[in-house]
Amino acid sequence: MFSYEFMRNAFAAGTIIAIICGIMGVFVIARNMSFLTHTLSEIGFSGAAFGVFAGWAPLNGMLLFTVISSVIVGQLSARSERREAATSAISALFIGLGILFLSLANKNASYATSILFGSVIGISASDVRQMLWLSILVLLIVFVLYRFLKFDSFDHTGARVKGLWTNTLSITFLVLVALSVSVAAQIVGSLLIFILLTLPAATAKYFAHTVGGMMTLAIGLALVGVWAGLTLSYVTNYPVSFFIAAIEAVFYFLALGWQKLQTAE
Repeated sequence: MFSYEFMRNAFAAGTIIAIICGIMGVFVIARNMSFLTHTLSEIGFSGAAFGVFAGWAPLNGMLLFTVISSVIVGQLSARSERREAATSAISALFIGLGILFLSLANKNASYATSILFGSVIGISASDVRQMLWLSILVLLIVFVLYRFLKFDSFDHTGARVKGLWTNTLSITFLVLVALSVSVAAQIVGSLLIFILLTLPAATAKYFAHTVGGMMTLAIGLALVGVWAGLTLSYVTNYPVSFFIAAIEAVFYFLALGWQKLQTAE
């Protein structure tokens, strides 16, 4: 399996993605932003389609659209009562734009599928390097803002009372999520990226009781899902995104079952 360069690239990219998603996912779950993450993944599809239409690499189009739209979404959804309406409207708009850009680019359905659900074969060494640098940027920003992100994510009311710059922090966090979406979409596709950004962290919260513990466990679960998914995809020739989604869903339902057993005792 590792004699093929594309599989080596896929495993390197998958490892980077699992680490980023495990860390960012903890904050996504704490901030109840799963739906917003799904919206950014759909915007990523539109950005990738625009990149194809403009003759760019799909990742560059994703970065452009997700980063700009994350700022817009952050501004529109600053008030929680209008968050769902704003994200639904933006999601619908960008899905339509993505279909339009693919149509204008004269690309067939198989190309659209690779953008939506990922493609292992299409990952090159240069893609891995670009993903690595983007991931390092995200991790550096998270490291610098960790204390503030942790406070705002797990005690938003307390952070506001303390005078923390919660609005700016929220938009900064959305930009970080946008970068994470663009990085991770290379493996699982733009429409399934919210799986890695939500399920490992959602599972980890049932077993770990500290933020660091949740991150460590979420990274581990994401790594198992990605590595096992890539291996099964290679062996069976079925889509890697299916296996990753199924594995992470199984982990989550097992965690729910464990939680029910604990509360029943």
